[in-house]
Amino acid sequence: MLAQYPNLRRNDLHVRIFSVFSFILFITVFGSSSRAQPAEGKKKSTFTAHLINIESVVKDPFRYNTSLYNGSGNTQVYALQVQAPDGWITLFRTAGSQVTAVRLDSGKTQEISLEIMASPIAKPGKYTIPVSAVSNNDSLRIELEAVVKGNYSLELTTPTGRLSDDVTEGRSKQLRLVLKNTGSLPLDGLELSAQSPVQWSTTFEPSKIERLDPGQTMEASTTLSVPDKTIAGDYVTTFTAKNSYTTANAVFRMTVKTSLLSGWIGILVILLALGMVYYLVRKYGRR
Repeated sequence: MLAQYPNLRRNDLHVRIFSVFSFILFITVFGSSSRAQPAEGKKKSTFTAHLINIESVVKDPFRYNTSLYNGSGNTQVYALQVQAPDGWITLFRTAGSQVTAVRLDSGKTQEISLEIMASPIAKPGKYTIPVSAVSNNDSLRIELEAVVKGNYSLELTTPTGRLSDDVTEGRSKQLRLVLKNTGSLPLDGLELSAQSPVQWSTTFEPSKIERLDPGQTMEASTTLSVPDKTIAGDYVTTFTAKNSYTTANAVFRMTVKTSLLSGWIGILVILLALGMVYYLVRKYGRR
């Protein structure tokens, strides 16, 4: 009967061969994936930053938050290093404490904060700062970017730093002021002004400075005029230098003294008054 259906026997043989081949292929693929699974599950050591690019002015620090993961299989001590430009200050912290290295068990992650303070003379621009975590088995590195923004800053004082003087009532006093651009951007159109006591007058030479470049210093003179009959004592004048972007003040204390002539006149008036009283007493006191 089988001889009558030769195609049936041939098809059955093909089906068996295909089934055996499929079973072998399944075992091979399943076994390979099972063996590869542990290797894929093993993580490498990593050193990453949540933000790699931060902008700030020179006076404010750059603060980065990083994560260090130990995937080496054993405990490691990682030395923390920063390659910053000359004059820059760097500081690592973990759990609020300053560190230069961390001890990290296998499979553990350590959060590390990095604070970078730019040099006061750093020019505006983008700076690339490599940061490394190095152990016996790993050498991990990330590149951070610090973008220094330009800032406006002005200082107003005197050549000696002294902010007090004296003047005689009815006279004038000339003072010297020093303006210094302590920022990283030029200052244009600086104007000088003063807030002084009532009836006092103030003049400046020059009264306006067209341009003051970063780090540049310039002097200006001011004349304070004190009116006659000003009562002796201390008076305050506030000098101001400003433009559209920044303002600087200098509070100056001026001690007013009476003139020698005024003193003698006062004494003379007192003597005349006493003489008049004496005369009246002598003349009318006998009656």
